[in-house]
Amino acid sequence: MSCLFCKILNKEISADFVYEDEKVAAFLDINPVKPGHVLVLPKIHVEQLHDLDDEYILPVMQVIKKTMKALLAQENVDGINIGQNNYTAAGQVVPHVHFHVIPRKTGDGHRHWPGTAYGQGEAAEIAEKIKKGIE
Repeated sequence: MSCLFCKILNKEISADFVYEDEKVAAFLDINPVKPGHVLVLPKIHVEQLHDLDDEYILPVMQVIKKTMKALLAQENVDGINIGQNNYTAAGQVVPHVHFHVIPRKTGDGHRHWPGTAYGQGEAAEIAEKIKKGIE
C-alpha cells in the first residue's frame, strides 16, 4: 500500500505517537502549523470522511477530545483548532481520513481564511440545495 499514513500505522515509517488503540491513532504532524500539532486518524484506510464507517466516527472524535484536553493542559496553549480536509481541492495532502488538532496561543500569528457575505437570496437558495441532499 502506498498510503503514507498506512505505512506509519504499520510501523514501516516512524512517527511520534501520542495515542493508539485498536481503531484510532494519533501522532505529531511532521510539518506542524504550531508545535504540538497532532494528527488523529482511523486505523483503516479510508480516503474521505463521508466514506468512513460510523463505527469509527465516535472513537476518532473521542481521541480528538482527549488530545484537546492534553494540549490545553500545556502552559502555553490558549485554544485549539480542529481541521479536516477532503479532496485535494480542499487541501487534503494525504488521501487517508485525518483530523488536525492544532494548539494555539493568543497572538501566535496563525490566520484563518477570509469570509464573504452572501448576496441577496443566495443563502436561502444554497441552503435549500443542501437540505435536499441530506438524507
